Amino acid sequence: MTTALTRRPGLARLRAARQPLYLACLGFVVLVVLAALLAPWLAPGDPNTVDLGNVLAGPSADHLLGVDAAGRDTLSRLLLGARTSLIGPLGVVVFATLAGVAVGVAAGWRGGWLDSVLSRSTELVFAFPGMLLAILIVTVYGEGLLAPVLALAIAYLPYVSRLTRSLVLAERERPYVAAYQVQGHSSLQICLRHVIPNIAPVVLAQSTINFGYALIDLAGLSYLGLGVPALTPDWGRMVFDGQTAIQRGYPLSAILPCLVIVLTVVAFNVVGERWADQVARRDR
Repeated sequence: MTTALTRRPGLARLRAARQPLYLACLGFVVLVVLAALLAPWLAPGDPNTVDLGNVLAGPSADHLLGVDAAGRDTLSRLLLGARTSLIGPLGVVVFATLAGVAVGVAAGWRGGWLDSVLSRSTELVFAFPGMLLAILIVTVYGEGLLAPVLALAIAYLPYVSRLTRSLVLAERERPYVAAYQVQGHSSLQICLRHVIPNIAPVVLAQSTINFGYALIDLAGLSYLGLGVPALTPDWGRMVFDGQTAIQRGYPLSAILPCLVIVLTVVAFNVVGERWADQVARRDR
């Protein structure tokens, strides 16, 4: 009795300390998503309009976050770049989650030779770095968002499929599965109506974390000049373009997109980990 009483205040304080960080990160995620959705109306001007008279100028009334080395408004490029920078990771997560859940459910539910084949196949994908695969595909098909998104989705698929497989294996042992089988429900019906909805919160939490990693990977490709075309507003591309400004002693146009990338990735990771913790406490 005494042990339980002494532990509860500690747990309560720990959860209370984590709550402000979670709420701040959740608020930042919402803010970034809203900025991406409302960017055409929030941006003060065209992100590709060149103002040669204010190249590398600092913050002013006309350019609230200054101007980059090409004379383009930094705030406009940040806001419009949020769209490209979020759409890419969203595509990676959606493709990887849908395919990974399908593979994981099939492997975990059927087992046997199908499980062995699918598991060995995903292990082969693990052996090939996702960034290298993306670079190879972009080199073949040229600039654009579709090729790196598909390449990274393939690279992220094994993480989702392994997680899904382990969850499905645990769900198969639950009494409700045997009850539905006795009632004559097919495996497809049980998986679609019960198993997948039960494991969805855990998969969603993992996908939120994967979103942050995908954002970093795609920003890295854009920084290397292998992502979106040169004139497309994108946070990774802005860091690449800002190198010239750094060399000339005006780092603001490169630091701001770096800061936004870091804060967005941290925010998505914190939110995803918090959701995963909540699911784990619920299942105890």
